[in-house]
Amino acid sequence: MDRLQAMTAFVRVVETGSFTAAARRLHLGQPAVSKAVSQLERELGVQLLLRSAHGLTATEAGQRYFERVARIIADTEEADAVARNSLVRLEGRLRVAVPTTFGRVHIIPKLGAFLALHPKLDVDIELDDRRVDLVAEGIDVAIRLGTLNDSSVVAKRLASGRCSVMATPAYMKSAPVLEQPEDLMNHPCILYTRGGTLKPVFHRDAEERKVTLRTRLRLSAAEGVRAAVLADLGFTLAADFMFRPELENGSVCRYLQDWSLPSVDLWALYPSGRLTSAKARAFTDFVARCVNGGGKAPEVG
Repeated sequence: MDRLQAMTAFVRVVETGSFTAAARRLHLGQPAVSKAVSQLERELGVQLLLRSAHGLTATEAGQRYFERVARIIADTEEADAVARNSLVRLEGRLRVAVPTTFGRVHIIPKLGAFLALHPKLDVDIELDDRRVDLVAEGIDVAIRLGTLNDSSVVAKRLASGRCSVMATPAYMKSAPVLEQPEDLMNHPCILYTRGGTLKPVFHRDAEERKVTLRTRLRLSAAEGVRAAVLADLGFTLAADFMFRPELENGSVCRYLQDWSLPSVDLWALYPSGRLTSAKARAFTDFVARCVNGGGKAPEVG
């Protein structure tokens, strides 16, 4: 086998967990696949796989190599299909990173349709509010909300979401009056520490007001903010998408609706320095449809 074929064999072994399964996918004999991986290890001068009676696992070096080589193989296969002027079929593995709450509310409930449309595509979703390193973690596309400050990625704005003051009607029943932005200082604020602010700026026509919030509860995960609001612990400032089901059924309401807050942008991020794959583009289009029919920067409800 040449180098590219050996790399492909290694990738399939890691994906399937065995030489035999990889051989079936490659339509080769098991000895040929084992020999190709051993040859690759000799050329690199490093052990890529740990072989034991319990199966195969990638070494630390092997995992790092796999994350980079798998992208090369996927890009090569896609380029071959384009060169043949054939319909690019989405197959292989797609790794995406999505904020936890956004994924749970907007993507996962609709993911079945995407998987059904691409039956040969396997999807790994990293649900995490942290800002992952796309290259280091082998991410094909990341969905991110808010302000971007990472110049090492390629970004596409998918939507712009309304930001509101939100709380449960149950909390508001016994809470102080809330008619002006300054009234928020009499309420406990539930703050999302990864993107919240204690000095929001409200606008109404030409009028602008900045208030300093009183916070007793700070949470590092959006799911925690949701849980605290739904437990009637106070109000929060958040993009409406975060509470869309509750806003629709009335268990959470918007307040100070005569005033507006800066909107929250939704982005798709791709690793720089390489072409965006058809798989990543398809997933991006799917996310855009999830948040209101796709198109150019739709508003997220």
